[in-house]
Amino acid sequence: MFNKAIRIGLAVSLVGFAAASTAQAAQTRDNKTVLTFSQPVEIPGHVLPAGTYVFRLADSLSDRHIVQVFNADESTIIATILAINNYRLTATDKTVISFNEVPRGSPETIRAWFYPGNNFGQEFVYPRRRALELAVASKAIVPAVTVDVDAIEALKTAPIVAVTPEQREVPVAAAIQTTPLTTASSSAQPSGLQASAQQTGSQARQLPSTASVLPLIALLGFASIAAAFGLMAFRKPAYTSIR
Repeated sequence: MFNKAIRIGLAVSLVGFAAASTAQAAQTRDNKTVLTFSQPVEIPGHVLPAGTYVFRLADSLSDRHIVQVFNADESTIIATILAINNYRLTATDKTVISFNEVPRGSPETIRAWFYPGNNFGQEFVYPRRRALELAVASKAIVPAVTVDVDAIEALKTAPIVAVTPEQREVPVAAAIQTTPLTTASSSAQPSGLQASAQQTGSQARQLPSTASVLPLIALLGFASIAAAFGLMAFRKPAYTSIR
């Protein structure tokens, strides 16, 4: 009976770890992030009113990514966005949102979204006309998609260029750090909006990451094993009479 209790305790622990690992892997794969904005913000093709939204990575290809933005309860897809890698030297344990500079009175424009623990983020690719405006206003290079598409399959092959503040179009690889950094330090990102009801920064917004459930699962597993030992301690010994 004791051995059976131990086996049950270990099974609970192992199953718990497996379930937690699977859930954590799924979350890492789609980078689900809940963001709350205190003011309207702009993403490619849309201006989001102040409120709560869910950002997910829908697909990840070699040189580009597909990001989907949902409403708070994830019942509606608001936007499907093309993004490219945006590398930084140091990863953080919090979500970071960086913004492009825009004229006073305009909604802040999201430049990139960094998931906790990653040293690269999703730099949003704007339609060419809007990218030209942002490049001039922010005096920074902005990636642009040269055709008007919003379907996932079309976004996977849509041509991308980098627009300079001088309104020139250059290859993305020549103007934007889309591969891992080695020696150069990451440049500061302009920002001015309180992007969350939680923690914010002067250059980019850092939002609290979700706590892992692994410690709780481990605690439950060890509690099961401890309970098995307790049963053994209080179990009455069995005697065999000898005649």
